[in-house]
Amino acid sequence: MHRLLTMKRLSVLFLATFAVLVGAVFAWQALVVAPGERCEADGGWWDPGEEICGRPVSIAEITGRPIGQSRAEASDAKNRELIQLEDRLAAARAERDAEVRRQREALTGR
Repeated sequence: MHRLLTMKRLSVLFLATFAVLVGAVFAWQALVVAPGERCEADGGWWDPGEEICGRPVSIAEITGRPIGQSRAEASDAKNRELIQLEDRLAAARAERDAEVRRQREALTGR
């Protein structure tokens, strides 16, 4: 009697199934698990749903103020800076106006 599933065929079928499953495990590791582990090792946040590696951003980078400085302190510092700029502009404008008056007086001969 000629059987369909002989011991040789069963062993080849088993080895082929085993090889496919081992390959699937390695592919899963390389394509799904490893990117997340690399991202987290670099200090990022892995989102498995979107497969995106997010980078944390410090609030100091967004606002431009040093760590530990409150909003009020930062606002006061910016206001002082603006006042200094306005004072410099007013001084430059006064110098320009004085120069214009001096040149007009020189032209009119007074």
